[in-house]
Amino acid sequence: MTLPFDAILVFGFGGPDGPEEVMPFLRKVTRGRNIPDERLEKVATQYHLFGGKSPINEQNEALRAALEMELRARKIQLPVRLAHKFASPTPEEIAQEFRQEGIQDVLVLVTSAFSSYSGCRSYLEILEAASERTGVRFAKLRAFFNHPCFLDAVASRIEERAPSGAYRLIFTAHSIQLSMAESSSYTAQLNEAARLIAERVGKSEWELVYQSRSGPPHIPWLEPDIADHLGTIPRGESVLVVPLGFLSDHMEVLYDLDREAKAAAEEAGLSFHRAATVGTHPRFIRGLAEMIEERLALREGRLAEGRLPALPDECARDCCPPPRPRSAR
Repeated sequence: MTLPFDAILVFGFGGPDGPEEVMPFLRKVTRGRNIPDERLEKVATQYHLFGGKSPINEQNEALRAALEMELRARKIQLPVRLAHKFASPTPEEIAQEFRQEGIQDVLVLVTSAFSSYSGCRSYLEILEAASERTGVRFAKLRAFFNHPCFLDAVASRIEERAPSGAYRLIFTAHSIQLSMAESSSYTAQLNEAARLIAERVGKSEWELVYQSRSGPPHIPWLEPDIADHLGTIPRGESVLVVPLGFLSDHMEVLYDLDREAKAAAEEAGLSFHRAATVGTHPRFIRGLAEMIEERLALREGRLAEGRLPALPDECARDCCPPPRPRSAR
């Protein structure tokens, strides 16, 4: 049987692999935003607390390897490669390799379960540019926020870390500019995924908050911030924080949650617990393989759960536009 794709590409955010890469990495991430090096150096100190290295590249490689193993078990022999948005290899570098190998059509897994400009369209723009320069064609796998295997994996991570007795279930995701949220389904998808996961662990009440905001204070971002929210909870309660918007325990989890949010919880007199991200949970990897089988015409149907439908295989040209510029007030 001839398959419609020649390879699979896992496309992640990327991060620095050593102290000397931290500032160049931060300059790439913030390019065009006129952020002075003095401010970036403050962010760099967070990376230096962990040896000047982000774990995200190794975590993305672990995801790639687990997915490749699952696909091989399903008799799918397509090569599975890894590229990063802000680290090497980039999609264009990988595309040059693909072209030399005669690989023409590539199915791409972007490491974001939810739709927004930063988590979807910005990745598509990079893929489109790489395609124009190399001739390799890329197609993105649909976002999987409501795939039952993703939901099962998050629920399993909650059960692994849930404290005994009563606790508040708090989901967290990366804050984005309000104009970006208003032009995408980001918050609707987060709320629906949180609802479905809470049902799985027997919780009728849950909360959704945001973290890791960056940018000028005059630009509105999604709220409430997790630290502010923790300060509103009565002292003595237990909280379980679930990093729903992240796939692996990288810097925004290890620093922003395990250090900053935990410190805010302790100051508020709360017992703080944090669920692991899905990472390479077997159910999550199974779900990714099933979605790949869908695109390879090896599986009928398009699994999705809840009130929102499975997203289309091809994103509309106007989906998830960039944030609108706002003037200072």
